[in-house]
Amino acid sequence: ASTPLQTSIATKMAALSLSTSALGLAHGVAPPRGSPSISMMAKATGKDTLIALAEEQQIPMGFWDPLKLADKDFWSEGNDATVGWLRHAEIKHGRVAMAAFVGFCVQSNGIHFPWDIKGGILGDAATALSYGDLSAIPAPVDQWAAVPTAGKLQILGTIAVLEFVGETMEPHYMRGGKPGFYPSLKDAAGGGKGNIPHPVPLDLYDPFGFFEGDSEEKKARGRNVEINNGRAAMLGIFGLICASKGLIVPGLDSLGIAQATAEPMSYFGPNDAGLPFVENMLKFDIASFGQPQ
Repeated sequence: ASTPLQTSIATKMAALSLSTSALGLAHGVAPPRGSPSISMMAKATGKDTLIALAEEQQIPMGFWDPLKLADKDFWSEGNDATVGWLRHAEIKHGRVAMAAFVGFCVQSNGIHFPWDIKGGILGDAATALSYGDLSAIPAPVDQWAAVPTAGKLQILGTIAVLEFVGETMEPHYMRGGKPGFYPSLKDAAGGGKGNIPHPVPLDLYDPFGFFEGDSEEKKARGRNVEINNGRAAMLGIFGLICASKGLIVPGLDSLGIAQATAEPMSYFGPNDAGLPFVENMLKFDIASFGQPQ
């Protein structure tokens, strides 16, 4: 059975998703079947691609680019490459935000793995740290701050490997490749291109091959749903983080979200002061735009 906080979060975030739809920022409605999206996208280039996407994604306000980023030429690579980079960046941020939003809800409700994150049966019991110990900390932001430095470095290293493999896609997303596409990890492993030194049994996307037979139209529709859901998740996770730091967030203030004391915009914290540069980083107050404390 759901806890009152789970039910409240689900109800409030459903309302948030509806409100963002009304503003034209994001929603999960895909274009109707039979729409000419595939042919439109095949002909569109550069900024025209984003205009066509806005129509496919049924954004009420249409194409919206107040900063005029779609007109830029980043790194003198051309407008097509710039738009490819922007689209790829948005999709990646949306995917991370969806995972973060779910993680925040899970961590807020005390759900955790049953084993140790540090120590374990072969380690020193005096210094052991279990996932249950972290889960006992009320605020997810503070839970992250309490993760051992070695764990944060392992996560950072995994991200670096995934980023490296992602940049090997051919053609590259800035050279006509599909934004959001991720290469096969199995192909990148030792027996393939050699970008990963050991075999990987599953791919990051569709590890069990459930979507291999999908039509191009269905895949295009799914990509638009993913983008819209990612936009909603970006709003959602930052709303939850802001509410956990005591800021006024309409619709979330009444959830009783645990208040955090750690800095959510800092990957490393006081527990990681032994790493190079971290101690100096901690001397600056992010809330005061870098002024020394």
